Amino acid sequence: MTHAEFIALVRQNPIIDTILARLPDVGLPDTWIVSSSLPQTIWNMEDGHLPTRGIKDYDVFYFDDADLSWAAEDAVIQQCARAFKDLDAEIEVRNQARVHLWFPQHFGFEGYAPLKSSRDGIDRFLGCCHTLGVGPDLDGGIRVHAPFGFEDLQARILRPNPKALGPVHTYEEKAARWKRSWPDLEVLPPSPEWPI
Repeated sequence: MTHAEFIALVRQNPIIDTILARLPDVGLPDTWIVSSSLPQTIWNMEDGHLPTRGIKDYDVFYFDDADLSWAAEDAVIQQCARAFKDLDAEIEVRNQARVHLWFPQHFGFEGYAPLKSSRDGIDRFLGCCHTLGVGPDLDGGIRVHAPFGFEDLQARILRPNPKALGPVHTYEEKAARWKRSWPDLEVLPPSPEWPI
């Protein structure tokens, strides 16, 4: 699968397509639609379902280290809520420059270094097949971030990401939820070296 083919497939999900179309007007720095909604869209269509079937939420990352306060992030969350209010979907917007501030308390893990970009955050997702992002580029096109490529996505393999920093139970919960929707998904167990 090429980047162009991947973009064409995920844009068949009208929620993803609309978010991509509106993100430039929202004006967030280093912004991406990321994670689970992307592979789920493709698997749904491969199985003859609506592309939006069973998608719990749509994650949008941006990176702005100019103001690391919760108030600044919340203002962006509210701005996006207004921009996407007509969409019948839960859209979660998070500033990746702030993750290191809440991650230790939320997950009980002190080793989360500050991220340097939204792509840095994408690179730490739990599974390789959803370590993905699409976002508007400066030329009006769509860019793709897929550090592990599309092989696991196409083969329907949920493989632990060796760079992940997250709890094993979260990986296992995601795997169980996905197996209910896509029973042919092959789930590989996390290694003992995982930090959490």
